[in-house]
Formats: sequence, C-alpha cells, structure tokens
Amino acid sequence: MNHGRHRRTGTEPVTAFSALRLRRLLSGIFLPFFLALTAVFCVWWANADSDDTPGPGALGTLTLACALLAVSAAVDLVVVQRRLRGTRGPRD
Repeated sequence: MNHGRHRRTGTEPVTAFSALRLRRLLSGIFLPFFLALTAVFCVWWANADSDDTPGPGALGTLTLACALLAVSAAVDLVVVQRRLRGTRGPRD
C-alpha cells in the first residue's frame, strides 16, 4: 500500500524544483496589480447605480475575483519565500 506517498512515474529528477524565482517574480508583480484592481472595482461598485452597465452585481463579482487572486498571489509569495529560504541552508 502506498499510504499518501507520491510514486514517481515519469523521468523527472528526484530533486526537481519548480521555478521558484519565476513564481516569486510573478507573485510580486501580480499582488499589487490585483490589489489595485480590487480597490478600483470596489470604488466603482460603491458608486454604481442599478441601471449602470456593468451593474452592481457584476462589479461585486469582479471585486471578489480580484481580491481572491490577490490573496492567492500573497499566499504563493509566502510559500515561495519559505521554500527559497529552506534551500539556501543556514547562514554562517
């Protein structure tokens, strides 16, 4: 039985890592971008009337989507930073 362990099926190296520095760069770019979009959509949503296009429902959905993407980028940035710190080893 394989109790929760991933069994290698491909030809990837045993010590394969994801592109952590690229993930850090992308998260660092998109976190402020999605935070800014969240703020813009939130203000737009607060000032929207029911007869506007897009309507308040669509603007609320856009605000929530951007906020969730910002949270996702922030969490990814924290995870990547921890992994990068762990691969560098202790400093003397």
